[in-house]
Amino acid sequence: MAGLTDRDVLAALHTVIDNERGGSIVSLDMVKGVTLRGGNVAFMIEVDAQRGPHMEPLRKAAEDAVMRLPGVTSVSAVLTAERASGAGAAEKAAPAAAGSDVQTARRQAATGQAPAAKPFVPGVKHIVAVASGKGGVGKSTVAVNLALGLVAEGKKVGLLDADIYGPSVPRLLGIKGKPEPTGDKRLKPMEAYGLKAMSMGFIVPEDSPMIWRGPMVIGALEQLLRDVAWDELDVLIVDMPPGTGDAQLTMAQRVPLAGAVIVSTPQDIALLDARKGINMFKKVEVPLLGIVENMSTFVCPNCNHETHIFGHGGAKAEAEKIGVECLGEVPLHIAIRETSDAGTPITATQPDSPQAKAYRAIAKKVWEKIDGAARKAPRIVIS
Repeated sequence: MAGLTDRDVLAALHTVIDNERGGSIVSLDMVKGVTLRGGNVAFMIEVDAQRGPHMEPLRKAAEDAVMRLPGVTSVSAVLTAERASGAGAAEKAAPAAAGSDVQTARRQAATGQAPAAKPFVPGVKHIVAVASGKGGVGKSTVAVNLALGLVAEGKKVGLLDADIYGPSVPRLLGIKGKPEPTGDKRLKPMEAYGLKAMSMGFIVPEDSPMIWRGPMVIGALEQLLRDVAWDELDVLIVDMPPGTGDAQLTMAQRVPLAGAVIVSTPQDIALLDARKGINMFKKVEVPLLGIVENMSTFVCPNCNHETHIFGHGGAKAEAEKIGVECLGEVPLHIAIRETSDAGTPITATQPDSPQAKAYRAIAKKVWEKIDGAARKAPRIVIS
């Protein structure tokens, strides 16, 4: 809606009363990070950690209040919880809306304690994380083409761009516009090349920085899973944020992952960081489906000479060392770069190219692993 401002949103939220504290959530300075894009509104509500599990009605009331504003098409409100550390400084816990807790996740990972029950994403059979220990290894490009490879295999596929700070999926898929609300106040995922996709890049402007703290990011990610009308999917690919911080750990703990794919380039320094991602998934007992060696070789388009710019075979050697499969090697090729920049991913637009075939071969292996694991019959022992 033209003319909708932060002030309009805050005025609507001024009518939402926190009865326990005796004031509006605006006057109590509980509303943070209001973000507008057209008719889409997002914001956070900070609450005490102890009250977090009981604050869902307040969150829903805030969403409803903003939804009543003329021209608003969707609202996403995230509860975040604040707790005091032993030293007395403010320490952010994970979002209260989903009940996740970074400190609990860390403790469970360290002690081997079973995590809390993970939220079910209705209609989604398998969720697969695509991750890397560091940025700059082409993880998002691999995630997009892996998802499209699964589409080419006849699967119903969704793609969640979980990189809140640097969403790439809108550009990689060439999607513009904003998601529309459904009748039950969820968001319809955007679609391209037979793939359903959701990203914060559809909600906030491309050049707008996301100045959010970790708990806000985690809450937004969980709402993108919970409040999007994914409908029936064979696979949901999650393009994870790079690294192994709180957001990645909490996502690994809170999302019912069928497995993880690690993306790395061949050189030793990238593999060092890839090992961190591998170890994180091991600690939270997420199955490792394998490693993809990206930018594996460079073939000169003029003379066809093959050059190993970043080395070669490092990811395969690492996979053998830890006992997982190297799912495939993707070349460093100008066609991948050009189609990615143009929003016409190579797996969808040049399906007969060697590069697209490499992605499809990886997708086929991933599907065999997750579908085979799901269909394993129970072992019957007769004594």
